[in-house]
Amino acid sequence: MEASFSFSDARVWQVFMTFAVLLISLLVSGMLRNSNKFIKKSLLPIPVIAGFLLLIVGSLWKVITGDALLSSNSLAIITYHGLGLGFTAIALQANEKIQNKRAQRDIFNSALVTTSTYILQAFIGLGISFGLSYIIGCYASSGILLPMGYGQGPGQAYNWGRIYETGYGFTNGATFGLTVAAVGFIASSIGGVIYLGMLKRKCSPKVMDKIEGHYDDELEYKANAKEIPLSDSIDKLTIQFAVVFLAYTITYGVITVLSRLCVNSGITLLSDTVNNLIWGFNFIFATLGGMLIKAILNGLQKKKIIKHTYTNNMMLERVSGLMFDIMVVAALACIDLSAFKEPKFIIPLIAMCLVGVVVTYIYDDHICKKLFPEYNDEAFLSLYGMLTGTASTGVILLREIDPHFKTPACKNLIFQPLWTVILGFPLLLLMGFVPQSTTWRIAALAIFLVMFALFYLIIRISARRVQRQDTEIEISK
Repeated sequence: MEASFSFSDARVWQVFMTFAVLLISLLVSGMLRNSNKFIKKSLLPIPVIAGFLLLIVGSLWKVITGDALLSSNSLAIITYHGLGLGFTAIALQANEKIQNKRAQRDIFNSALVTTSTYILQAFIGLGISFGLSYIIGCYASSGILLPMGYGQGPGQAYNWGRIYETGYGFTNGATFGLTVAAVGFIASSIGGVIYLGMLKRKCSPKVMDKIEGHYDDELEYKANAKEIPLSDSIDKLTIQFAVVFLAYTITYGVITVLSRLCVNSGITLLSDTVNNLIWGFNFIFATLGGMLIKAILNGLQKKKIIKHTYTNNMMLERVSGLMFDIMVVAALACIDLSAFKEPKFIIPLIAMCLVGVVVTYIYDDHICKKLFPEYNDEAFLSLYGMLTGTASTGVILLREIDPHFKTPACKNLIFQPLWTVILGFPLLLLMGFVPQSTTWRIAALAIFLVMFALFYLIIRISARRVQRQDTEIEISK
């Protein structure tokens, strides 16, 4: 028999209050951003502002009361599952087929830029932390969290930082990863403002003709005749959440089975390294779970076992947006500021973040001019924003010069992740081996160097192909 409880018990309200504080911080931050010109010009996304705001308020609350405003464990759990649920909602969306060969080429080229930048960031970060470990005694593998924080965002940065902290002795590893992600958002905004300023000084029509206060008409609700009614005996949005949670539940089942197989195998490599990788890759399994449910629903509809389409892209975008917004706020609020007192923590963090953002800016600018000559500014802002923040940061920067997404830059962001996962899988795999030994760190640096050289060669070849194809199109006109 379960123990009785009282509704006046603070624990009854804990989960509700955690989500209430996160959502209220988003509301307040939205008001601040829209009413303050300086904050608006910073181009920082509202969830990032909310995260920083909550971090400050939480720190003051702890100083005044001696207690934490929100449980760090609760915030960590929300961050972890927010990432998985967000990817599940994205995977469930019906994607339009890209028939245009030129569009397919640009999507693949975007994946090349993304993956090669990840590898470059991993090489820089790991090289810096590995070198500093012999000078100041910092954690040697901390630098490999740079592409997770900059390229993947706070969810992945927290996942791997936490794995390193609990499994490999990296003190404050979760906070380190989250701080890299936080710095990435700031770097994204600063880099974007600098680039837009350069365009303005050149009197670029993209900036000079920018429409103030624009709204994207594509965000209107759209449905087809085959979909379930918007409001029936059950609300359509409720169905979207149900399908997302069904797919994520299957994901949990698959991960649990694989984890137990690894633990019971008796093989150290599987029980220690691979088991951690499986739980760290929850977003990949969540994506596969979403794709599986989507395939099953499509199959049932083709066989006319079910008559209606149960998912709606617009609503699933809102579900994924909600999950990612809450995830970002929770992740940034989860940062432990006490870690910044340690030189072994702060020195490698500053070094790799500064070098990482400068190299990312220069490299992406250089590559985008070669691969996307017709819209290199839009391509750079979207990819640089994503590779230092998240995809939403890239879209925010892109809107400054392409508010109605007339160039392919936005679609490149949407459709390139599948190629990126395939091309970048070796990097994700090495994440579980790098902290194990010096030998693995040296091997990883060598592998990153070879991979980057190979990717850069492919990019050069692809750039020549782009130039040749564009020339042929001009001649044909």
